[in-house]
Amino acid sequence: MTELQTAARPRRPRPKAVTLTDAAAARVREIMANAEKDYIALRVGVKNGGCAGQEYTFAYAEQIEPLDEVVEDKGVTILIEPKAVLFLIGSEIDYETTKLASKFVFRNPNETDACGCGESVTIIPAAALDAD
Repeated sequence: MTELQTAARPRRPRPKAVTLTDAAAARVREIMANAEKDYIALRVGVKNGGCAGQEYTFAYAEQIEPLDEVVEDKGVTILIEPKAVLFLIGSEIDYETTKLASKFVFRNPNETDACGCGESVTIIPAAALDAD
């Protein structure tokens, strides 16, 4: 065996890119059960938009794309778009219900700012935060 070769050893599990609260997992299960098709997962992403610069996105997924990050948490499958992974690392997705609204809420340690209405955010990718 050369210096560059190592003995095969099991890889330790890596942390999930995102986690869900019990409320978020229950809501995703409900949404998936009531969907018009038999989707395999919920796809989560980030797009440019809103007054703070970025918005979280949700969509039904019919298949896993080659570069998707697959997260299994509390019986729910979440697919994270490849370009969104660094923006979402360490996030917790919750589902909140108030007297006026019900919505998914991200608790994202990579957020640096948010607009007043709560619809858009400014997010610095996780790798950029580590460089400081």
